[in-house]
Amino acid sequence: MQKLFFFFISAIALPVCITAQTDPVIETNYNPHKLFAPLFYPAGGTISRAATGEPNVGYWQNKADYQITASLNDVTHEITGSVIITYKNNSPHALPFLWLQLDQNLFNKNSRGQARMPLNSRSRYGDSKNSFDGGYKITAVKNEIDNSNADYIITDTRMQIRLPKVLKPGGDVIKLKIDFSFTLPQYGADRCGILPTKNGDIFTVAQWYPRMCVYDDVQGWNTEPYLGPSEFYLEYGDFDIAITAPASHIVVCSGELQNPADVLTAEQQKRYNEAKASDKTVMIRTDKEVTNAESRPKATTLTWKFKINNARDVAWASSKSFIWDAAKINLPSGKTALAMSAYPVESKGKDKWSRSTEYTKGSIENYSKRWYEYPYPVATNVASNVGGMEYPGIVFCGSTAETDGLFGVTDHEFGHTWFPMIVGSNERKYGWMDEGFNTFINSLADDDFNNGEYKEAPRNMEYTARNLFGEGSEPIMLTPDAMKEYNIGNCLYFKPGYGLELLRNEVLGANRFDYAFKEYIRRWAFKHPTPWDFFRTMDNAAGEDLSWFWRGWFMENYKLDQAIVSVKYDNDLPANGAVVTLANLEELALPVNISYETKSGKKGTLKLPVEVWNNTAVWKVKLPVTEELKKVEIDAERAFPDFDFSNNLWKAQ
Repeated sequence: MQKLFFFFISAIALPVCITAQTDPVIETNYNPHKLFAPLFYPAGGTISRAATGEPNVGYWQNKADYQITASLNDVTHEITGSVIITYKNNSPHALPFLWLQLDQNLFNKNSRGQARMPLNSRSRYGDSKNSFDGGYKITAVKNEIDNSNADYIITDTRMQIRLPKVLKPGGDVIKLKIDFSFTLPQYGADRCGILPTKNGDIFTVAQWYPRMCVYDDVQGWNTEPYLGPSEFYLEYGDFDIAITAPASHIVVCSGELQNPADVLTAEQQKRYNEAKASDKTVMIRTDKEVTNAESRPKATTLTWKFKINNARDVAWASSKSFIWDAAKINLPSGKTALAMSAYPVESKGKDKWSRSTEYTKGSIENYSKRWYEYPYPVATNVASNVGGMEYPGIVFCGSTAETDGLFGVTDHEFGHTWFPMIVGSNERKYGWMDEGFNTFINSLADDDFNNGEYKEAPRNMEYTARNLFGEGSEPIMLTPDAMKEYNIGNCLYFKPGYGLELLRNEVLGANRFDYAFKEYIRRWAFKHPTPWDFFRTMDNAAGEDLSWFWRGWFMENYKLDQAIVSVKYDNDLPANGAVVTLANLEELALPVNISYETKSGKKGTLKLPVEVWNNTAVWKVKLPVTEELKKVEIDAERAFPDFDFSNNLWKAQ
């Protein structure tokens, strides 16, 4: 064996000043050992979650089925209901108590969420000056099996039920019956509310019944309070819903209508069935019929019944002002679903909600083809005073949205079917796993819909970078509640969505990325992934250790600044080629796209992998030219969020 010589070089605290031969001194904040450190994943695989990022042989998940009856008083705005929850403990643990979510309690004046409303500015999630005092009135909590009263306490937006005997592991079942009522707020944190229209109020109802908290293998009971920004983490189950409303109302809900003959006129039933077979939008109730009493059955109230299976939630809307239309959705398997829209006459128009069903149908068909087939029988878009909010099989969007704005919000809210309705991540903690992933798939849908009718213009990347990484910006890996509200758009939506675009377009390529991303959806459909499950799946399915990217882009708030330091000819002879000295000046690293042009007009490009930065902040690359250069540029296509493009271009003097 040859004798080995070891050289020890002491580490230098950053920022570092580097001298490269005769090049000027380069000051950089980049530390390759920090970005490319190998110890990224906190632990290996477990019996429930494999190191590959997939559910392991011991993965388990509890189940919650709901049978709900409710009635709407459209004068007092009160909703009165009863829910029977059938909860199955599939975990390996005995459960001496259960936790439920009571999200309407956010609107109690003494709630934690109201306490954190800003004094001098309006929040999307509430208003400190609002005098509304809502929340649940719980009148009974019983064990449905023996009709005994439950032992329970309510803490803000949570209810704990203390069981007289443990719920045994491995499949034990309990049935709970809870009677409740609440007054629907006019503006419920942009998730539910009441929109006045000239033909009647539109009631959009969500977070409206007591729901089980998730008990999982990661945290046990997930009991984070509902404060407004952080959304939801829910178990999957089957839903049977009965909603009683004034007979003048149309009611739309998650799931499929079970009793159309009881709640529709004969003509509406005929049109409803026509729509199920039509690729073109069919009017079930026209704008002229909204004010015609003959467009509703003669009764005082009617009860609408719906069912949806393997869902994590349900929501609904009710109004006497609804125009109602629908069309068939064609799915890759040959199955069909029904796209529907419900909106007031004020929202009618060829550039407005009259195209809503077309947008809904296009969105569902596109995502079903690209990623995973739509699992529900109906997809309903409701015009409301909610700017945009998603639930299984139904979404609420702003009633004044039109053209690209209406397409965008419709496509975004139905994109949430995949994240988090199918892939059931924990939105209370990791809002970027639904908003960011959805923003990413929306970016492709903009190109796909109607031959790019609403294709977005190229971004101004200099402006984008300063928004992403400027003063006051925050990392992605924060709970939504812990972010500054002005950062939510960047940290939850744009930055993670754009990060996936970078991986797809500049690091992995579309083929490798799409394969891995679809594998993630397939593995975790109707299950509960963590960020680590996503990271591991992408690494394994794409065959790439991306921990440097997960660390810099998601865990930290590192910014990018690639620069050209110098361009020199080999031995000062252009015929020998040109050597370009590059520097990475900030904490993040990405591949380098170089383009160049010679004085005679010949052009060329080079793409350097990110690995050129894994042990240095300065890199030299030789361009295969045989004449003088006119210019050399990094990222001429503006694909990367470079914080300073002024140092990306070299021009001959």
